[in-house]
Amino acid sequence: MNKFIKSIVLSGFALISIGCSTQKIETFTPKVLYKSDDLVITEVSPNAFQHTSYLQTETWGKVPCNGLLVKDKDEAIVYDTPTTNPTSEELIQWITDNLHTKIKAVVPTHFHDDCLGGLKAFHNHQIASYASTKTIELAKENHYEVPQNAIIDSISLKVGNKTSTAKYFGEGHTKDNIVGYFPSENVMFGGCLIKELDANKGYLGDANVDTWSNTVEKVRAQYPDVKVVIPGHGDFGDKKLLDYTINLFKVK
Repeated sequence: MNKFIKSIVLSGFALISIGCSTQKIETFTPKVLYKSDDLVITEVSPNAFQHTSYLQTETWGKVPCNGLLVKDKDEAIVYDTPTTNPTSEELIQWITDNLHTKIKAVVPTHFHDDCLGGLKAFHNHQIASYASTKTIELAKENHYEVPQNAIIDSISLKVGNKTSTAKYFGEGHTKDNIVGYFPSENVMFGGCLIKELDANKGYLGDANVDTWSNTVEKVRAQYPDVKVVIPGHGDFGDKKLLDYTINLFKVK
């Protein structure tokens, strides 16, 4: 069981057992809504969902890769595509059939395959894409599908009656990594800039390990009220993931 889900369930039992308050205490329990061989969709808050697809690598084998989906009313925004176009089609179909929402935008958070490997599928559905200027440059250099709209520093995208933001804080996992945030539910998609608890440093081929910790400190300062943090790989959790990543890359 996801460590974050387990802690929420245990906390809920503890609150019930206290029984000292007549006020009803409501808690949200994350749950898996869809699972296939290639895609898992987990509801992490009432209007935010983690999507997980898989990337086959030589070093780490079959790696689970996370993204975020947020919705309000009849609109949705996706952060990071699944790793392939067929799996992106699967996600798009699930959103259409089950959430009955229109995908307004897709936002790759950096230029690696685990962020924009399925971007062409979104473009085929006439879904607008947004990425940092650096991500667009690197996608072109590597002959990947290129995001359509440039984010200079940050952007606020309207989704239904809510907004979702994407912002660049500095170099870390890559020089172009950005962070997605859904303020109404305090859900963050940290992407590969943020590590799950107990993770190692992972792939560093495009990283700036000297600035990584400082970049995440800026993220933590910007979003002090964050409740759910989704890393690029592994289990989601809370702001402890930010603290863990800061300490992991702290320059000794």
